[in-house]
Amino acid sequence: MSGKTVNSAILLLVIGNALALISDAIIKLQGADVPVFQFVFIRTLCTLVLLLPLSAMIDRGNLFAGGRVHLLRAHISLAGISCMVVALNTLPLATANALFYAAPILVMVIAVLVFRENLTPLSLLAVVSGFAGIILILRPVALNWASLSAIGVAFSLAINIVLIRKLPGRQSMVHTLVLTHLYMLPAAFLLTLWEGKAFEWSVVIHAFGSAFFILCYNVTVLMAYRWVAANQVTSAEYTGLLWAIIGGWVFFGEVPDMWFIIGSTMIVAPLILIGLAERKRKRVLRQEPASVAVAE
Repeated sequence: MSGKTVNSAILLLVIGNALALISDAIIKLQGADVPVFQFVFIRTLCTLVLLLPLSAMIDRGNLFAGGRVHLLRAHISLAGISCMVVALNTLPLATANALFYAAPILVMVIAVLVFRENLTPLSLLAVVSGFAGIILILRPVALNWASLSAIGVAFSLAINIVLIRKLPGRQSMVHTLVLTHLYMLPAAFLLTLWEGKAFEWSVVIHAFGSAFFILCYNVTVLMAYRWVAANQVTSAEYTGLLWAIIGGWVFFGEVPDMWFIIGSTMIVAPLILIGLAERKRKRVLRQEPASVAVAE
């Protein structure tokens, strides 16, 4: 794999994370009084509309394959997006995003509990350091519904990542996104009725903007990981936290404190080290057959 291709994939991920940050900022601009479930329902509809031009990527012959897993992931996503709206509208942008990055750490824990996988020493360090980082960011005085919502987002992301293993192997990302959002609609609509808030056109504008930019993020991620192996560029995903710090400072006047800087470093740094170690391991495995051939 050429260095140029790897660099292009890294650039795509950096741009993609900036687009995801725009989606977060659009949500945050609505303020704490936004009707949460109305926003989630309308964003779900907007996402389905935006996916229509990509419908050729859907396997119509096996449209509802893996339906039970999709149904479960859809409702976990519904809970996660609802928590995300609350977290982004009540926490500083960078703080919320730092807590979202706990998802890869939770994936490791869930994989141990559900799939009986073993943690490497570096993975164990990431888990311990990550949870300590979360405590530093939140601190007991900052533990409230907003911070719990951010942790809820991380849990929903982690569970859905683990459940990907249960999906049909050949389904495209578009197929998965369509089914997820289709299955989300009924529950999101019922929650909107239960919420009982008056319809707001401003919510439609914000929901469409958020859906558009997060879909653009998904496309950049898909393209990047098709070009190169995931372990070569995964660390670029964590530029999202840098974008969140810049965005929070520029648009909302939020300045991270020392607790945030230390805590977020404790969350992200071990994850980057894991990515670098995996890249080194793959490089060694690729070189071994050549070494054996020369010896023979």
